[in-house]
Amino acid sequence: MKTKAIKISSDVKEEKISHSPIMPKGQDPTPRTKRGKLPYLGYTGRQSVDFTSGGLDVRSPSQIMQRRESLRPGKSLSKQSFKSQHLRRQSIAARSTEEKEITTFSENEDEDEEPELYFTDPQQLLHFFTELEEQNLSLIQNSQETEETLDELRHTLTTTRSKMDREIKQLKQLATTLKASIIKEEETAADLELKARVFSFGEYKADVQDKMLVSLNKKVTEVYRRCIGENEANLGTLQMLTVIEHQLDDLLECLERVPQAKIEQAEKAKEKERRMRMRDEKVRQQRQLQEERLQRALARAQADIKKKTGRKLMFRSEPVLIKEKEDEDQGLIDLEKEEALYYFT
Repeated sequence: MKTKAIKISSDVKEEKISHSPIMPKGQDPTPRTKRGKLPYLGYTGRQSVDFTSGGLDVRSPSQIMQRRESLRPGKSLSKQSFKSQHLRRQSIAARSTEEKEITTFSENEDEDEEPELYFTDPQQLLHFFTELEEQNLSLIQNSQETEETLDELRHTLTTTRSKMDREIKQLKQLATTLKASIIKEEETAADLELKARVFSFGEYKADVQDKMLVSLNKKVTEVYRRCIGENEANLGTLQMLTVIEHQLDDLLECLERVPQAKIEQAEKAKEKERRMRMRDEKVRQQRQLQEERLQRALARAQADIKKKTGRKLMFRSEPVLIKEKEDEDQGLIDLEKEEALYYFT
């Protein structure tokens, strides 16, 4: 197992020796990922050289100066010797790096375990993608349903808002009408209060008051019977008036809620009915007058003829007209006066 690992490591390092990074002293030159794999290192354009390994000789400053003196003009090496020396250095650096990596790999081989794969079968991957697709479709459907619900809520909100605006407008109109009705009722109450004071001061006699109360009770009972029904609870006059008033208020509220077109239509129908009733009443009265005339004529025809006695009644004769004679002397006097006034004034 170790021999196989060494071979794999040597192959990998031969391919990537040109772009191996320079690692600090005491640090693992082959960092690993969490799963134990070697990370990919991009090309850096430099050759990695490990100065800590024992494969390279560390020269002293005097040796470096001697080497520099040897490379001066006139003492320079040929190109072939320079290339061979450069290649030798690269091979030494690569060999030292391989040895260090092999040592590190062999040390960590026992510690690192083979990572477990998430998918062991291709069908699992297909099944996983199918589930993701179903979840995506389900989310799309849920989003569409949510949008539809949101649109319905917006439509309901708009409808409710318009309805509430109409109701508010109607209520404002109703409040204005009620204020006018309150003012009118207050005036009526003031008049009734004045009449009640006059009635309670003894201006009317007791027997007359009793007769008026009985007549009022009969009229209120008739109105109650026509509007509400029979007075089975034996309510008093004031109680019946209260019930009638409540019924009238309810009818007025219903009338205000009815559309104006229906009210106009009902008014036209009632007006037509009233005209027909008046026309029928007029025809009936004319027929009754005609019958009365015929009856009177028939009665005159059937009555006995009365013979008149005495002289026939005649109109008074006209009196004789007396013509007054004109005084000629008076005319002359008037003429003289006119001439005198004309010539002497």
